[in-house]
Amino acid sequence: MNNDYNRSSPPLPPPNPPILPPQTNPPSFFPIFTTNLYHLLTTPSDIKSSTLSVLTSFATDNVAHLELRTTPRSTAGLTKSAYVSLILSTIAQHNASQPRLRTYLILSIDRRGTVADAEDTVDLALQFKDQGVVGVDLCGDPTRGDVRDFRPAFVRAKREGLKITVHFGEVRRQGLEEELMEILSWGPERLGHVICVSEGVKEEVRRRGCGLELCLSCNVLAEMSEGGYKGHHFGGWWGGRENGVALSTDDVGIFESELSNEYALAMEHFYLGRRDVVALSRQAAGMTFAGEEAKRRILRLLDDFEKQHVPEEET
Repeated sequence: MNNDYNRSSPPLPPPNPPILPPQTNPPSFFPIFTTNLYHLLTTPSDIKSSTLSVLTSFATDNVAHLELRTTPRSTAGLTKSAYVSLILSTIAQHNASQPRLRTYLILSIDRRGTVADAEDTVDLALQFKDQGVVGVDLCGDPTRGDVRDFRPAFVRAKREGLKITVHFGEVRRQGLEEELMEILSWGPERLGHVICVSEGVKEEVRRRGCGLELCLSCNVLAEMSEGGYKGHHFGGWWGGRENGVALSTDDVGIFESELSNEYALAMEHFYLGRRDVVALSRQAAGMTFAGEEAKRRILRLLDDFEKQHVPEEET
């Protein structure tokens, strides 16, 4: 790693204050979504407006490629299919309105839901596969549900050409090792968080070459990982040969940390230089679910950035 960040780069912006109260843990913040946010966003106009707000926020943060997640749900005015269609049409509208940010959609399966819900989500992902849906995700309260129930849905998704990402090892609990090995047997391309994993699970993750989606601020502010930022497991995975790493955001509206702040945190606490940041971003490009054309576009943008902004002494 390059240790020149502090003397060659501008000072880091102060992190935004999180919405979460202190000493918040994962099980306690899930009601923010299920009890509060979902009940606020019920009409087509609400959903479209909030989606545009999210997309505008990422565009303002100078993000060039976004794979947004949403859990299909029905409301008084929308079926699940209409909900997904509305999100996709809003994404298409935003993609056409500006030249830089390109957004794709991942449909999430909530582990608190039923097997029928999971199969419905896979059906929707396949229905809208040619309109911007690029994969499926397993999310939700990590203390709820038996992941073995969802195996048929994810195996079918994989067989039909959908990519898979999974929230993985978020909290310690009984039976976690068996759960994580079960998830790995589905063949996911990416894993999120990857906090509470044994050496045996780590070795299997390395063997399979899964891409890792790591969220520094979420893990630290929600006390999911130990040791603060400097003790975050990003340091143990970044720079390894087997697994790509993508710095990611997890619920920007809750944790108040945009993607640029996630990179700033990594630069500050792990002494990354600009060349390291470009290398890290190239790893993320290699993990995209959006196909080779999207990957080439990201890499071209990174090449241009490196030529313009990485000092000669770092190359």
